[in-house]
Amino acid sequence: MDHITPKKSLGQNFLVDANIAQKIVRAFDAGPADVVVEIGPGEGALTRMLAETAGRLVAVELDSRAAERIRTMFGSRVPVVERDVLEVPLGELAAEYGAECLRIIGNIPYYITSPILFHLFEHRTVLADAMLMMQREVALRLVARPRTKEYGILAVMAQTYTVPKRLFDVGPRCFYPSPKVTSSVVHLPFADLDGIAGIESVHRRIVRTAFNQRRKTLRNSLAQLLPEQEERDRVFTHAEIDQTARAEELLPQDFIRLARIFADEVAHRAG
Repeated sequence: MDHITPKKSLGQNFLVDANIAQKIVRAFDAGPADVVVEIGPGEGALTRMLAETAGRLVAVELDSRAAERIRTMFGSRVPVVERDVLEVPLGELAAEYGAECLRIIGNIPYYITSPILFHLFEHRTVLADAMLMMQREVALRLVARPRTKEYGILAVMAQTYTVPKRLFDVGPRCFYPSPKVTSSVVHLPFADLDGIAGIESVHRRIVRTAFNQRRKTLRNSLAQLLPEQEERDRVFTHAEIDQTARAEELLPQDFIRLARIFADEVAHRAG
């Protein structure tokens, strides 16, 4: 079967190495009780093997040519949702297939890796895990530790909602066309850190604001959220966080504690 002509606008790099596809599917280890959602199946390199092991496999594919190929190859065995994954209501999809939690897998386009990750974080209550292939530089950011240049918003959010693990790298020659970068396969089992429940939006604002000015101390970078010095002192004191620290020095748990105290302070002010 001829290759689908890749579209640059969709960031398409189709996986063509059967050994790598097998390695990914083996690591994912889908079973008969699993409802699996494959993001961007493309030409079906992973789909072929997933269809043999998963209890139910659903493909989400934006490209109508690839969607038609999957339908031709698998018929009703693999239903295709022909939409942008960022617009797919995963909770409704889980309910449709009677799944308490979905499992996600995919070779995702580099240019929308972060939006896809945040989409998954937002729907984590109906997700068990995700196995994703992405640019190695992004994978390194997901597992980065504090006080490193890779540590930032993505690391904090990923490590707040998942336990990310970088499994192995995949070279450019495993794809058609060959990208100019090395890829990595990452496994993301979903598991919230203690204390995040109920303060997700506040937490997100604080993390983003802190890292948007990462060279500044927290006292200065968070001044727009806490304009009054006395209030700022109280929040940092109660959270047991040094105001002169920078965002990259805080653990994910520290951001949760800071967000919790901040939320309490705002509620007290409003009351």
